[in-house]
Amino acid sequence: MRKQEIDYILEKMLDSHENVSDLNITMGKPFQVESSGQLISVAMEPPVRSLTPFQTEIFALNLINQDRRLTEILLAQGSCDSSYELPGKARFRVNIFSQRGNFTCILRKLETRIPTLQDMDLPEAFKKMAEEKNGIILVTGATGSGKSTSLAALLDDINEKKSVHIVTLEDPVEFSHPHKMATFNQREMGNDFDTFSSGLRAALRQAPKVILVGEMRDRETVEIGLSAAETGHLVLSTLHTVDAGQTINRILGMFSTEEETQIRIRLADTVRWIVCQRLLPKEGGGRVAAFEIMGSNLRVKDTILHGEAEGKTYYEIIQAGKAFGMITFDDFIVELFSKGLISEETAKAYASNKGIVGRGIDSVKSSKGQATTDLGKLEVDKDYGRSAKRS
Repeated sequence: MRKQEIDYILEKMLDSHENVSDLNITMGKPFQVESSGQLISVAMEPPVRSLTPFQTEIFALNLINQDRRLTEILLAQGSCDSSYELPGKARFRVNIFSQRGNFTCILRKLETRIPTLQDMDLPEAFKKMAEEKNGIILVTGATGSGKSTSLAALLDDINEKKSVHIVTLEDPVEFSHPHKMATFNQREMGNDFDTFSSGLRAALRQAPKVILVGEMRDRETVEIGLSAAETGHLVLSTLHTVDAGQTINRILGMFSTEEETQIRIRLADTVRWIVCQRLLPKEGGGRVAAFEIMGSNLRVKDTILHGEAEGKTYYEIIQAGKAFGMITFDDFIVELFSKGLISEETAKAYASNKGIVGRGIDSVKSSKGQATTDLGKLEVDKDYGRSAKRS
């Protein structure tokens, strides 16, 4: 299989459905794409009903493109990350991994156009984040929840308004930012640096004001990130956690018990915002983002320092911090429901606290004059007990 054939298949897969986000090449299955969160088979000519181990291996080797470093990583670790470009059509973040001795290729489509805060209709808090001078901003969520896209929009806003030096450390580079007011240097893991920790350590000597770290993967990266934030840099990064409280706990869990107090002090001083994202099925097709946003205030700092307690959880602090741009997932989900973007079933299925979301939905329904219960009109049973007296 030559490169032209690979490119033809990838192009055919991309054009097969709308809203294609991932291409899936797995042994024993046909070519598949993920469209609006659903995995769908792609019809090929001649038909491919079941990919053979040989076909997936040839595909993997073509995507690696004779890169010796990637080949060694794949053989030694069982998986590797790279990028691939379909000239004039799209760029992909590629993950190749072995499963039961066969290779699987997953290609995540990368957007070529830089999204803006307005395009994505992101919450107002993102504008406040773009104004931060130092500290750490973390965007968290599951794989494929749109963390990189939100960070790209945030960086674009900084690029439009501030004359600063921005260094990004990515695996791979997803959005290619043009120089506007800011000066961008985008470094790719494998080509420009070997690990996030070494790239971040080098970035401190490259005179940036803003540093984007693709992912806080290990203790060393977190430690250097904290040091960078403490020395006047604005550090943006991602973590695979579901809410603000779990994000703090995940970072603390990377360190020993003896270091916990010190790390709590450093986190309380440096954390500016924690944004958690989820993608929900949208009414009429597609997906819509829901956010939990926690900013930094005295209550948040105190809870990071001393831990959560009765009546002093991150959830309650975020609920009380609406005036500062904070919002819980549950309140955001109720807002999406009130705008008609998601169904009642979706709202309840993705809720953190089903009771709060249920009451919010009832409130929205009653404000629109809709029934909040399926019970009919209640009446007093006047015959109750009469038959017993007669007998």
